[in-house]
Amino acid sequence: MLTFEITHQDHCRRLESYLRTLMPTSPFGYARKLVKSGAVKHNGALATPDTLLALHDRVTLKESAGTTGYITSNRPDLDILYEDGSIVIVNKPAGLPMHRTAECEDNLVGVGQAYMMGRDTSCKLYPVNRLDRGTSGTVILAKSSSAAGIYGRQVKETGLDKLYLALVWGTADNSGVINEPLDEKESETRYEILQPGDNCSLLAVTPISGRMHQIRRHLAAIGHPVVGDKRYGGGDMPELSGFALHSFRTALVREEAGPLTVCAPLPEELLALCTRRGIELNQLQEAVYSLVEEAL
Repeated sequence: MLTFEITHQDHCRRLESYLRTLMPTSPFGYARKLVKSGAVKHNGALATPDTLLALHDRVTLKESAGTTGYITSNRPDLDILYEDGSIVIVNKPAGLPMHRTAECEDNLVGVGQAYMMGRDTSCKLYPVNRLDRGTSGTVILAKSSSAAGIYGRQVKETGLDKLYLALVWGTADNSGVINEPLDEKESETRYEILQPGDNCSLLAVTPISGRMHQIRRHLAAIGHPVVGDKRYGGGDMPELSGFALHSFRTALVREEAGPLTVCAPLPEELLALCTRRGIELNQLQEAVYSLVEEAL
């Protein structure tokens, strides 16, 4: 048996997604088949593709020539959190735009299509939801125009259940609701503090409405701008590729398979910044894990 210990990079990741990162060149569906056949165990017990991983968990994998041939220490260019025949949900890095904005510039859609082509799953990808260039985390990409239409209607009619993590300047209240109108439209953002730090706070933030830059503008309006968000008063933070805002948890309803909740592990640079600002890493990860358990 091959044994792997879960690190901060994969805390709150689904088991199937973790196996994809171990075996990035394996065929689509290979990881799921391994789990369903019983060749994969989580902390010594049988698991499902949706099993949630936590820091220091152990994943054991039955050794075979085929499996070991796919395993590599190099992580894939596209961090896939979930995939089926209609959509792929990915963990977008901060600093990467959704679409090309300049010649020869990398972008999420381009990286995704190149990855799919290299895996012999050639398709055109359509963003179902979007994140600002500086924001990291969960993005849903449809594999066809018809799937984009189906999930796009879901977003428009009922919205996605999304939860963000934001490191902001100052000591925020334990919880709050921001109702300040944006662009002359009613807007609502709810937040609660997860961990206090040195002149900063890590918040769990839920946007109820969906205005442009809503979280960034609302948090700046109450005197707690997102760290590194120069546009809205968060200052310059050169060690960040973007700013300290991460789309952590997304819940949606699949057309045939029902509800799905997917979480994106926090980027290393955000974890490192939290540590430097006095937030204890293990306590942070425990608080983050509790946000997932609440939704399941």
